[in-house]
Amino acid sequence: MQLTSSLRRTLLAGATAAALFAGAGGAVAAPRGGAPAATAGAPAARTAPAPYDRLRSLAALSEERLATADAVAAAKWGTGSPIDDPVREREVLDAVSQQARRLGADPEATVRIFRDQIEANKVVQRGLHRRWAADPSQAPTGRPDLARVRKEINRLNGELVRAIAVSPQARSGSGCVPWLAVSAVRVGHRHHLDVLHAVGLARSLRSVCGG
Repeated sequence: MQLTSSLRRTLLAGATAAALFAGAGGAVAAPRGGAPAATAGAPAARTAPAPYDRLRSLAALSEERLATADAVAAAKWGTGSPIDDPVREREVLDAVSQQARRLGADPEATVRIFRDQIEANKVVQRGLHRRWAADPSQAPTGRPDLARVRKEINRLNGELVRAIAVSPQARSGSGCVPWLAVSAVRVGHRHHLDVLHAVGLARSLRSVCGG
């Protein structure tokens, strides 16, 4: 039975918000001026108050980075290459930590956020591999150049570090979680994310709030 578009959006919004709230310990404080109203069919239209508008960039860049998981999964599919790549992950974390220091950002917070970005990417890769194994007709027929994909990931990493560096006030504010959830739901709605990618996006944002 196929889900109606409205029920599908409800599930995606719920998955995103629930994962975000769980990552924040469950308790969510309403931002000043009222909690943002975000429904699955029509994410909130109101503009986030400063400084929370900076969270939109973090959500959008996280979705863009997460989208590379499809190409990475396709590049590894059928090769026996493991999804976990500790050497590559350490290179990424070292690089973003160094960039954060150059920009005057908190390197520990930056690394925490990027650990979640990496784990979210692997969540999607594993989900796609399970999907393709269960239904080979959905499996990719071509193999992307992994080196080229990683070059794009490196570019997005740089943009994400810059977005983290300019958003400390938003990330430490009491309204961070609800406004980030609104941003994530809007991004998911705009890009028509399926459940797997919506959950991945929520996973990628788990450590954004809190400083």
